Amino acid sequence: MSGHSKWHNIQMKKGKTDAARAKVFTKIGREIAVAVKAGGPDPNSNASLRAVIAKAKAANMPNDNIARGIKKASGELGQINYSENVYEGYAPGGVAMIVNTLTDKPNRTIGNVRSYFDKNGGSLGTTGCVSYLFDRMGVIIVEKGNLTEDDVMMAALDAGADDVIDDEDVFEIRTTPENFAAVMDAISADSSFKVISGEVTMVPQSTIELDKEASARVQKLIDVLEEDDDVQNVYHNAELVEEEEED
Repeated sequence: MSGHSKWHNIQMKKGKTDAARAKVFTKIGREIAVAVKAGGPDPNSNASLRAVIAKAKAANMPNDNIARGIKKASGELGQINYSENVYEGYAPGGVAMIVNTLTDKPNRTIGNVRSYFDKNGGSLGTTGCVSYLFDRMGVIIVEKGNLTEDDVMMAALDAGADDVIDDEDVFEIRTTPENFAAVMDAISADSSFKVISGEVTMVPQSTIELDKEASARVQKLIDVLEEDDDVQNVYHNAELVEEEEED
């Protein structure tokens, strides 16, 4: 697997989420609502909710927002039926792409997603056409600082992680989806670690290198998808080339 490309893509994605934090919090709020409806409002007995809360904290979502989201999901907003759907297809350059959505109007959402692919040089495929190219796992990114790989490896494995990847200025901690919340809790509670991001995600088994032109086309499709309120996550196996900023 390519740890470098994964972190590079996270950096690019993080830049966008920092600029649109309210939208990110809204999307995490939907995930909280779905998790609460499926397993109840107590994170101690609801592993899915614990994982979403860990993701929310990694995104710097205030505790008050998280608590309010759980209360709303348990009460008046509990009547909203969000359906979770996964769409698979190809972006320009043969890039494999998975789009996760949460929506109360599935017909609208599938129509929009299909339109985004068609208008941006991609093609929506059938279920399973690209998901076999990805592994679902928890990924926690921590700042390297003065930490050594042994430091991180020992703490991560003790907490239940599977692997640690040394990737330039960061360490990437990988877990099973089931162990993600516990590992995230342990790493976050350790003052020697600065967590940059953390979530249960789809990690590509291999990546496709793109030039600047192809990267720009793929990035445009990603941006359009992520702007849609019904789209929760976009996963892909491209190594994107970031455009250079003009002086």
